[in-house]
Amino acid sequence: MKRSRLTAVAAVLGVLSGIALAPFAQAQDRYPTKPIRLIVPQSAGGSTDLVARPLAQRLGEALNQPVVVDNRPGAGSVIGTDLVAKAAPDGYTLLAVAASVTMSPSLYKNLPFDPVRDLAPIAQLSALPNILVVHPSLPVKSVRELIALAKARPGQLNYGSSGVATGTHLSMELFRYMTGTGMVHVPYKGGAPGVTALLGGEVQLNFATISTALPHVRSGKLRALAVSTARRALIAPEVPTIAESGVAGYDYASWIGLLAPVSTPQPIIARLNAEAAKIVHAPEMKALLLHEGSEPVGNSAAEFAATLKTEVARWMKVVKAAGITAD
Repeated sequence: MKRSRLTAVAAVLGVLSGIALAPFAQAQDRYPTKPIRLIVPQSAGGSTDLVARPLAQRLGEALNQPVVVDNRPGAGSVIGTDLVAKAAPDGYTLLAVAASVTMSPSLYKNLPFDPVRDLAPIAQLSALPNILVVHPSLPVKSVRELIALAKARPGQLNYGSSGVATGTHLSMELFRYMTGTGMVHVPYKGGAPGVTALLGGEVQLNFATISTALPHVRSGKLRALAVSTARRALIAPEVPTIAESGVAGYDYASWIGLLAPVSTPQPIIARLNAEAAKIVHAPEMKALLLHEGSEPVGNSAAEFAATLKTEVARWMKVVKAAGITAD
């Protein structure tokens, strides 16, 4: 008798549970039913914004709901990213952010979010290689020659960057960490001023974004030694990679990714992932990315999650070894 009562109670609870979850499941099936906010933690016109806006337009068309870009710059992308980390996990607040989000845990002592714990990866949208360029007066024509010269003249080579803790800075610190070389960092206020300083001979080398430096390489004003990514860049296939130039395992790209608050339902993540992958590989969007020096990625959410974890751990080591702080 007791067993039959327990069975009956369990059956009733099962029905009630199904009834309670039904609206939630239906809401996911109908997603989206209202406009979506895409937060960009950079100013309008920045590199992330230039990818986010055409993505938002095309994503809105695919989902039949407006996707509105909301620029929330400040504190090295921390302010806008934190807004998404603390937003409701319902698919109506998304984040388009650069690779710097994986550097933040090593740079800020009191970071209000954890990019691995508090954000749900949707897809990596693009990858932007950096390119190692030197002033023509520097007597090196390869990465191996640069390493040899830097070791022969420790602390005598100056490299420029677009600022402390930026991708152009940390990609060089990763190079120094992996090669055991000592060079002096000279930060500038942006990528263009850093390359201008290199052109003028104020510094001897720079790990510049490829879109900024390549025109000067093509004109002969700078010498390209290698690109930072594991594969050669589509817009400069003649330039070898750092890894194939003797630094095995070196791989750095300034990417842009799409994320949501953690606990966003998996069906919503899957829908957004599928649409984002289609968009970045569509001919018009691919051409736009290549024009800016980027390459489309559109990988799976699981692959992007693995990238986040790997890069957070890597930058912890590099930033600690270099003694860099952003607080």
